[in-house]
Amino acid sequence: MIRISTLPNGLRVLSESIPHVRSATVGVWCDVGSAAEPAERRGISHLLEHMVFKGTRRRTARAIAEEMDAVGGELNAMTDKETTCFYAHVIDRHLPRAVDILADLLQNALFAADDLARERQVVLEEIKMYDDSPGEVVHDRFARTLWRGANLGDPTIGYAHTVTGIERDDLLAWRATRYAPTTVFLTAAGNLDHDVLVALAADAFGSFSGHAQGSTPERPRFTPGLDVTIDDTEQAYVLLGTPGLSMRDDRRYAFSVLDTILGGGMSSRLFQTVREQRALAYEIGTFQQGYREAGLFGVTAGCTPERAQECVDVVVDELDRLLQDGVRSDEVERAREHLKGNLTLALEGTFNRMSRLARNELVHGRQISTEEVEEAFDAVDDAAVDALARELLVPSQRGLCVLGPAEVRGVQLPGVAAA
Repeated sequence: MIRISTLPNGLRVLSESIPHVRSATVGVWCDVGSAAEPAERRGISHLLEHMVFKGTRRRTARAIAEEMDAVGGELNAMTDKETTCFYAHVIDRHLPRAVDILADLLQNALFAADDLARERQVVLEEIKMYDDSPGEVVHDRFARTLWRGANLGDPTIGYAHTVTGIERDDLLAWRATRYAPTTVFLTAAGNLDHDVLVALAADAFGSFSGHAQGSTPERPRFTPGLDVTIDDTEQAYVLLGTPGLSMRDDRRYAFSVLDTILGGGMSSRLFQTVREQRALAYEIGTFQQGYREAGLFGVTAGCTPERAQECVDVVVDELDRLLQDGVRSDEVERAREHLKGNLTLALEGTFNRMSRLARNELVHGRQISTEEVEEAFDAVDDAAVDALARELLVPSQRGLCVLGPAEVRGVQLPGVAAA
């Protein structure tokens, strides 16, 4: 049910038909994110994402909002460190309107100076909002500490001083050099006909032209480090990190199994030890930050500041125990089924299916079926998981970020000095 076409101007159109739903989600994706930005313009991709909604040659900002609200649809966008996406979720019969609006935003945004002055202030308020969120702050410091000096370590939203310095000419130049049929493509999923979608895209993007260079994925070096931030919070926010895998690494399936065993649910080792047995935290889990050529792995917990060191020690003990004793076959089997179940549930929505088309295109250059993914999970065995753990989780490749009140000042990670 997945089809791919290329328009005469080079724009690719990918779709997945899902006849049993009554909606469709369409996204316009660009191969650019904050990791491709010059340091002095950090946040320009995110600011451009905001600005396209402020008016085009055909529509005012109010008209854009009213036209989508009038059909009960959702119009939004998202920027991350490697990609930008503008998308709409609508009832299937309103797909032509969604494609037309998205094409108009991308090609015809005015970037008016007065609108920019206002929206720049909105983004500065957004930065302040994140700065007031301890969880966001510690995650930002986590990436910057372990990927010291890397573009991937900086926040996608940018910094107040970089956003303030972005002018209209900067946005126009960024769009001209980064947005073209060679770096932009369209994906859609839902109750749709591929040939009709291609015709809509050909009409909406018929004058879209030019050539842009795709982003070169960054490969930052992992640097073990300790970062402790003192802030007036009720809890201590603890992130212990190690190297991860890139999204292109063939071992990513085994790594997801390892992630699940350690912190991927209520039966995971860390949940059972940190929360159920020791009552050290309400929230405890693991996460992966995966990009095209790099990745990080982390353990995250929130605990009483006075018990932050105990929490770190228990997490370290669990990692060391896994390295020494290895994983059990029943854990691997349970993790494999957990991951396959999550995949099936996630793909029940048209947004996730639309996004999956795009991620496969960007990361792998081909579509990977759910059957192939499930077979890859089924092929993961104990030895593969243990081998990854020995490579990535060793004590010499660990870093720690902690944020909390004065009581966390002395928290340590064995063998790691302050960054």
